[in-house]
Amino acid sequence: MTTSQDTQNSVSFQTEAAINLLKKLIATPSFSKQEDQTAVLIVSFFEAQGIQPHRKLNNVWAFNRHFSPQKPTILLNSHHDTVRVNPSWTLDPFEPMVNDGKLFGLGSNDAGGALVSLMATFAHFYERTDLTYNIVVAATAEEEISGRDGIELILGDLPPIDFAIVGEPTDMNLAIAEKGLLVLDCTAHGRSGHAAREEGENAIYKAIKDINWLTTYTFPKVSPTLGAIKMSVTVVNAGSQHNVVPDKCNFTVDVRVTEQYSLEEIIGVIEANVESTVSARSIRLKPSQISIDHAIVRAGVALGKTTYGSPTTSDQAMLNCPSLKCGPGHSGRSHTANEFIYLQEIEDGIAQYVQMLEAVVG
Repeated sequence: MTTSQDTQNSVSFQTEAAINLLKKLIATPSFSKQEDQTAVLIVSFFEAQGIQPHRKLNNVWAFNRHFSPQKPTILLNSHHDTVRVNPSWTLDPFEPMVNDGKLFGLGSNDAGGALVSLMATFAHFYERTDLTYNIVVAATAEEEISGRDGIELILGDLPPIDFAIVGEPTDMNLAIAEKGLLVLDCTAHGRSGHAAREEGENAIYKAIKDINWLTTYTFPKVSPTLGAIKMSVTVVNAGSQHNVVPDKCNFTVDVRVTEQYSLEEIIGVIEANVESTVSARSIRLKPSQISIDHAIVRAGVALGKTTYGSPTTSDQAMLNCPSLKCGPGHSGRSHTANEFIYLQEIEDGIAQYVQMLEAVVG
């Protein structure tokens, strides 16, 4: 039987190991599609604790020692790729520096703190023989670019997942829903002509009409946790000469979607109301949710955590199971210059992950 003192000692040990690993990860560049060396570090972390990891490309995962096909399975997932370096950095982004309780470095907050905390949590439970669930941990690649060689690549290597915790910086609060993403490439078609004469059909004017509809239309069904679907036109490109009426205007629409509509339904509504041709780059990034009454959510609420709907996407979009986004660190620090995470946030994150899971698997 695991006592509270055993748990405290384990969490303290794992916290030190997690922080040491995070420092190594920061010192090792791991831009999306270039995570091979951080994958090596993650494999080494597991092997040093007697855990047998698996690797496919730059994704690393492991099963608890007493995995049983007869038990349901929990997935703990976060990513080890980072965005490119913001030019506003004044510190060395690859120098893990601790100052005033803060660990600075690229990827420290997004999502290194969450990743090492989940790995430490998995290690805490790894040897347990009394778990009512299996626990699988996956440190995955290409999250920042929603790449196909990230978590999507290894889902077929994992057992059916009953629910997942996806580690992202949320101040350990509980994102019980997450908007999906549609990126639409649209083209308004006109007819070229000389700008000085009444010739041609200006594709820009046609695009303006469609853009006006896109930015004013409201989908009638509103999500209770995620709110309304949001459509934003983010790129426009047309014309090459001042005296030529353009025959084509290309524009891009960023659509943040909720569980109230399928991605195909949203595309259908848009196509029925604009003249431009519409092409979806992908219909992979689906909205996610987990019931507020789910045991893992109730466990987090019992610790004083708040629930909310997240407007940003993560690897939750690739999962076909209930999932909770939760992790140490603050979302507002992500992708910023001189990114950091408090060491105390990692320690608290591991302890709270353990407490939440104990309420479900113990």
